[in-house]
Amino acid sequence: MSSFNYIKSGVDIAKGNELVDNIKPIAKSTFREGVLSSIGGFGAMFELANKKYKNPVLVSSTDGVGTKLKLANRLGDHSTIGIDLVAMCVNDIIVQGAEPLFFLDYYATSKLESEIALDVIKGIANGCKQSNCALIGGETAEMPGIYSGNEYDLAGFCVGIVDKNKIIDGSKIEKGDSIVALASSGSHSNGYSLIKKILNDYNELENIDGKLLKSLINPTKIYVKLILSIIEKFSIHAISHITGGGLIENIPRVIPKELAAIIDTNSWELPAIFQFLQEKGNIEIEEMHNVFNCGVGMVIILPKQQSQKVVDYINKLGEKAWIIGRIGENKGSQIVI
Repeated sequence: MSSFNYIKSGVDIAKGNELVDNIKPIAKSTFREGVLSSIGGFGAMFELANKKYKNPVLVSSTDGVGTKLKLANRLGDHSTIGIDLVAMCVNDIIVQGAEPLFFLDYYATSKLESEIALDVIKGIANGCKQSNCALIGGETAEMPGIYSGNEYDLAGFCVGIVDKNKIIDGSKIEKGDSIVALASSGSHSNGYSLIKKILNDYNELENIDGKLLKSLINPTKIYVKLILSIIEKFSIHAISHITGGGLIENIPRVIPKELAAIIDTNSWELPAIFQFLQEKGNIEIEEMHNVFNCGVGMVIILPKQQSQKVVDYINKLGEKAWIIGRIGENKGSQIVI
């Protein structure tokens, strides 16, 4: 009778343990005040004894990077997909004024390839450093037969903190407020099912210009430090992360029902990668704004008299910002593009 063990079933415990040992110093490099545990325990601990917050509220978010993983696999470039994972989580909580505290990841694959996994984790640590967020735990799951070849899946989870009286929730928005756009770094981590279809149907991956190709794999921009500095200096009424659903779906999420965002699409030029996708996919402009960020990664809503000052402040920091629209009355739609 044959003798079975875990390795014969496709799971290598020793390789998994070796990966954890390699991850420990990477994760430790992201630690900040409050971390009480090290990688490898059953639960990650974080102490909230922070005098900076008088009435602390925890804010959490979880997300993945979607089918952008397919492109990373196809290109054999796993160095930045971890940044995407962190960005999609921390960018969601920063819009409420929350400072990210800690992050956990979930990495699942059919067969553990340590080199690929380590590249991904290094990217996650990079994203955590960019957002001053500690990578304090995670899970690596080897599940034979669930994924094909070297494919893997990612999920992330982060927790942040904000004073209750400083939560940004859109309740202060008024008619006449200005809407300021913060430039994206590309497609971020949204719309890649459509991108994949366009590239596959037109066999464009092999023919695409190198600069455009690079912009497709560019990691999602992390806005944490920029937004925190803006919140300290200006009266911000609302912030919206332009993620899945584009401008059309995400701006109304932070606006009172009786008001509407009126967007001037002539205020910026569609970046080259989005022009390429629109042309190759023959995509209607409304569909573009409902799928992609179209060059806008975040929008900030604030009093009109402060709008140009915010734009000037952001641009002086080397970032790109501009006034993209204003708040008006809801005359049947919460967004007018």
